[in-house]
Amino acid sequence: MKRRCSWTTLVMAGLLACLSAAVEGRADMFVCDDGRGRMHFTNTPTGQNCKPFTPRQKFIESPRNTFRVRGDASLSGGVYRGGASPASYDHYIKQVGNMYNVDPYLIKAVIRTESAFNHRAVSCKGAQGLMQLMPGTAEDLRVENPFNPGENIDGGVRYLRSLLDTFDGNLILSLAAYNAGPGLVKRTGGVPRIPETIDYVRKVLINYRMYKTRGG
Repeated sequence: MKRRCSWTTLVMAGLLACLSAAVEGRADMFVCDDGRGRMHFTNTPTGQNCKPFTPRQKFIESPRNTFRVRGDASLSGGVYRGGASPASYDHYIKQVGNMYNVDPYLIKAVIRTESAFNHRAVSCKGAQGLMQLMPGTAEDLRVENPFNPGENIDGGVRYLRSLLDTFDGNLILSLAAYNAGPGLVKRTGGVPRIPETIDYVRKVLINYRMYKTRGG
């Protein structure tokens, strides 16, 4: 949801497919080469050249303006900076996730990426709270106090649910829309070629896989 202040010049051909509910508690992700030099995420590898995506991988720009995978990337998504323990929000996350049919591990991955579980976090663009709601979005969602963890999580998950519905359950596009806005994702027909948004989607997916693997 929030937009960070730093920008670099990168171009991305596309992150495609949807990460669905995991089997046996794991979010198995693969990165596949479509044969034309483009890479995409999927949880259902095809006959294409697909390799497991692990938290130690990251994307770099290639000479063909696409992305490939290389290792040695640290697990990203923010570091807990004090205040209430991240586990103290689990009851809110589980309750709201069940209410709106959103995987609690996904919610937790978004919160970790957005605010590192700092319910008082404010971005340079003015996004607020655990799920970094912009003031206008919070108002539309009728979130009176975005720094209240319960209200913020409820509003953020309702917004994420609406994006999942808008993009037919495509998690990659929904996460891109959470960061860059649904209008821009619709206009571009995919993940916008914005370095921050590309990195944001990657971080949420890494954190999501981590929580699914470790059981929270």
